[in-house]
Amino acid sequence: MNKTDAKLKEDVMAELAWDPAIQAENIGVIVKEGVVTLTGHIGTYTEKMAAEKAVRHVDGVKAIAVELDVKLSTSHQRSDTEIAQAALHSLRWHTWVPSDRIQVEVDQGWVTLSGDVDWQYQLVSAEQSVRNLLGVRGISNRIVLKPKISTADISQQITAALTRHAKREADRLQIKVDKGTVTLQGSVDSLAERDAVIGAAYGTRGVAKVVDQLNIHG
Repeated sequence: MNKTDAKLKEDVMAELAWDPAIQAENIGVIVKEGVVTLTGHIGTYTEKMAAEKAVRHVDGVKAIAVELDVKLSTSHQRSDTEIAQAALHSLRWHTWVPSDRIQVEVDQGWVTLSGDVDWQYQLVSAEQSVRNLLGVRGISNRIVLKPKISTADISQQITAALTRHAKREADRLQIKVDKGTVTLQGSVDSLAERDAVIGAAYGTRGVAKVVDQLNIHG
């Protein structure tokens, strides 16, 4: 049975309150037809990401709009130069990140990453390595993937990955590949299942972009 918006809001608020990394009292929750909107002011970018992650764990959520504003406390404020230096050090110390291929720009606490990598996990790792730094208010990840694999191989590898995880999911999906861009179509049962399918696609070598056209039932 589908959850009502009222029940879904109750569950989202409970999940936010349960996570010790989140100051739930500072976050407003609006739910309409399964779409959850988070509003309010929070103290760090890390908390913003934690709030979004928490909502994704709640069954019945069809989509999320994060309208949280990061307002740093005095103890967390850093100059753009300090943030840029810390970001460069963090990238260099991460074993999965080819730091020599990544550039960092910081403007009023907002970090922009650019450059190119070979794998999706390298792109994600680069962002994760600077996400928790003091003074960061947001991140724009403009790092691009450079595909080095054929379209047919990409499609086959994604299908194989989905089949290993759950054959039922693979049978219900259509996968289209065009020069490193993967379009996913079909239906899934939950937001968590959609995230898993998208994650499998992004985890395939040569995938530069995933277009999500999946429908969530329930």
